[in-house]
Parts: sequence; structure tokens; C-alpha cells
Amino acid sequence: MSLSRFPCAVCGTLISRRPPDAKRPRHLTCPRCRYMIYDYPRSAAGMLVVRDDRVLLLERAHAPRIGFLDVPGGFMEARETIEGAARRELREETGLTLGKVDSLGFYWDTYFIKGFGRFPVMNFYFAGHWRRGEPVAADDAASAAWVPIASVMRHQKRFAWAHMKPLLRDLAAWAKRA
Repeated sequence: MSLSRFPCAVCGTLISRRPPDAKRPRHLTCPRCRYMIYDYPRSAAGMLVVRDDRVLLLERAHAPRIGFLDVPGGFMEARETIEGAARRELREETGLTLGKVDSLGFYWDTYFIKGFGRFPVMNFYFAGHWRRGEPVAADDAASAAWVPIASVMRHQKRFAWAHMKPLLRDLAAWAKRA
């Protein structure tokens, strides 16, 4: 069964994403040149910034989930450390930098690209305390705002990703300890 169709990276023939079977996990196979690649998860990293009793949230500027609430973060680049990717995304999307940060956790989710479909994403997050500067929305962010941690769940219908609920719950626990 085809989940989505797009051109083969080698020969350009339309290929399909194949569901897992007894021999292999979900994969992409070209019927013409037989090129095959497994549909492995992608890695992403993000940074939660806490200022007093508030957390920095962004409004997404681009698809997918344009207009929904998100935290600074994105896909890792080759040869980046997880923390390095989270710091880069924070700087690109807000202009902020942080000193010491703590690893907050790991969260599974999916990401959708039109024409390709959904794929699994491993999201790694760090948390740190704001020190100075005001966030300026840039890159993938349309706006940036400080939201009280105690009331952040009131906005859950606007969360861009399903993993944000447990992520922000874990952040609340971290903020009480930190």
C-alpha cells in the first residue's frame, strides 16, 4: 500500500513509501532502479528558556503548523551535537543565547511534509534560565512571547506538536527544582 508518492532520488521514477513487513521496517523502494532507503527517524533539538515564572513560546511562521505555538528548535545538521543544534536553533529563531543548560528530556513525535507524508522525529530538549536580551522572532518564528508556566496548558489546543504537552509538564517540574 502506498502511503505517499514522490520521485526517486536516483532515477526520478515515482516511488512509494512501503509499510513494515516481516523482513524490514518501513522503507522506500524504486520500482525501476531498485534504490531503497529505510524510513528512519530524524533528529531534532530544542531549547526551553525560562524567565522568572514564564517560558518563551514562538508562533510558527511556516508550514507545517503555521500559526501554532512552538518552542525554539529544529532539525539537527550533520556533525552537530544535540546541545549545539538546540543552541543554534535558539539563536536563529530568537537571537538569544544561554549559559548553562540542563538536559530536559527526549520526546517522540511525527512531522508531516506534503508529498512525503509523516515521518518519526526524535526530539531532544534542553532548558535554561534567561539572562539578558529580548527575543526577536526570526527564521521559522512569526512572533515570540513569554507565557506564564502555570497557565501554559490553557494554550494546548494551539500547540504545534503532540509532544509539547508532556514537554511543558516536564519543564514545569524542572523550573520548580532549578
